[in-house]
Amino acid sequence: MTKTNAMRILESAGIEYTAHEYDVNEDDLTGITVANKIGAEPESVFKTLVTTGDKTGLTVFCIPVTSELDLKKAAAVSGNKKVEMIKMKDLQPLTGYIRGGCSPIGMKKLFPTYIDETAILYDVISVSAGTRGVQIKLSPEKLREVVNAEFTDVSFQ
Repeated sequence: MTKTNAMRILESAGIEYTAHEYDVNEDDLTGITVANKIGAEPESVFKTLVTTGDKTGLTVFCIPVTSELDLKKAAAVSGNKKVEMIKMKDLQPLTGYIRGGCSPIGMKKLFPTYIDETAILYDVISVSAGTRGVQIKLSPEKLREVVNAEFTDVSFQ
């Protein structure tokens, strides 16, 4: 397995993680499929969503793959009146990552980041390692530390 930038950042910060590789089906990039492939509860696998706010610019949200981002809550917690998802074509130029391989760790800049509060229900959660086909499992608290995030209520089922 090739080390990703996210893995290098975790290692340099002394943060323990485990990496899990899986086969990617380009026609099915859903998080529930990923959870099944790495043997994790879907609610403990978090997707990384990038939005733009009318006041703050880019903001990052990590929410369970079984949930949807609540744009009103996301705007409120990030100090915006309104947030919207960035366009897919803008994801790589802005973050350095592609769809299905976007990690909250190691983006081009450290953007304001919010992790859905359900993460604290788990000893370990999973996020993308920064490439399709690799997930990182780590403590939600350690993820919060490394990306300077805040736990908050930003999703709905």
